Amino acid sequence: MSEKLRIAVIVGSTRTGRFGPTVADWLVSRARRREDLALDVVDLAETALPAALGDQDDPLPGPVLLLAPRLAAADAFVVVTPEYNRSFPAPLKTAIDWFYTEWHAKPVAFISYGRESGGRHATDQLRQVYSELHAVPIRDGVSLPCYWELFAADGSWPKPTASCNAALNTTLDQLTWWAHALRDARAKRPYLA
Repeated sequence: MSEKLRIAVIVGSTRTGRFGPTVADWLVSRARRREDLALDVVDLAETALPAALGDQDDPLPGPVLLLAPRLAAADAFVVVTPEYNRSFPAPLKTAIDWFYTEWHAKPVAFISYGRESGGRHATDQLRQVYSELHAVPIRDGVSLPCYWELFAADGSWPKPTASCNAALNTTLDQLTWWAHALRDARAKRPYLA
């Protein structure tokens, strides 16, 4: 078996009372059932990344220097994001913009949540942002419309019968296929942006 794929799971919301960690915990618990993945959870609420970007000639702040090698080591990313006002959170955009080559030629999957749209407006915009950064947004993802309805009577989330469980399996299958393909390609020929 080849080396495990390194997947960085990015929790994009930093709000008090956010649902993102619940979604990330579900994702991680399901992804850990697979023997081919090594997971690194990057919770933006814990990274202390500066909210304002510096000038290109400014030295990078300590939190950016600490996170850069974790992102660079990743073979793929899963971004967990809510939808706020038909978009994704500002701290997520700032976090994305602090980095550049770390995203190159790597696949990105999205798990979004929100009201009726399930966060699809947020992921549509994130696909454009990541494409601009030479990342490869994969086709399928997980959308959680009215996610609060997916709780079981005992309070567990999601319900065992929720369709998001199957959607996550499909998403992880596609993400790992692209992660292998792009990791092999980067090893044979460095990516040039």
